[in-house]
Amino acid sequence: MRKNIKITEGIFPMPVLMIATYNEDGSIDVMNAAWGTMYDRDQVILNLTESHKTVKNIKARKAFTVSIADEKNVIAADYFGIVSGNNTKDKFEKSGLTATKSEKVDAPIINEFPLCLECEFIEYNDYGVLGKVVNTTADEKVMNGDCVDITKVSAIAFDPYTHGYYKVAERVGEAFKDGMKLK
Repeated sequence: MRKNIKITEGIFPMPVLMIATYNEDGSIDVMNAAWGTMYDRDQVILNLTESHKTVKNIKARKAFTVSIADEKNVIAADYFGIVSGNNTKDKFEKSGLTATKSEKVDAPIINEFPLCLECEFIEYNDYGVLGKVVNTTADEKVMNGDCVDITKVSAIAFDPYTHGYYKVAERVGEAFKDGMKLK
């Protein structure tokens, strides 16, 4: 039997994405955005309102990075979702994290997050920010040869039902193969 429940952002898991930009003074701004995904093979879409400091920065700098939050940095990731860059100038410094300027776009790479997509701004529309991924980097610690080992990333996902973060790690099947058993 099924039970009707409260309507919420009910697709689980939702990624925990760290969107990083430079402010007008060159300081770093980072926000936690659970509403984002791949739009195409080389494009991301972030459902963000224009009132976010990050969106203002993206429009001004024409660039941003998207990092995958991990278990080790869950406190900083949550902090970036709680505190607004519109109100807290030293938000990034308070996190204790470090950054490196991207060589590909005018945006920072947060060193402690294991995966980072470097993006050029395409447009802002009714759905939010659309960006083109021009480079992807991974910390060598999460690599297995030339491939990212998701079990080493310890990515976290957001549960909109209980407002919890959960580690994503265990492989349970083979994409584009397991379903062939029913063919």
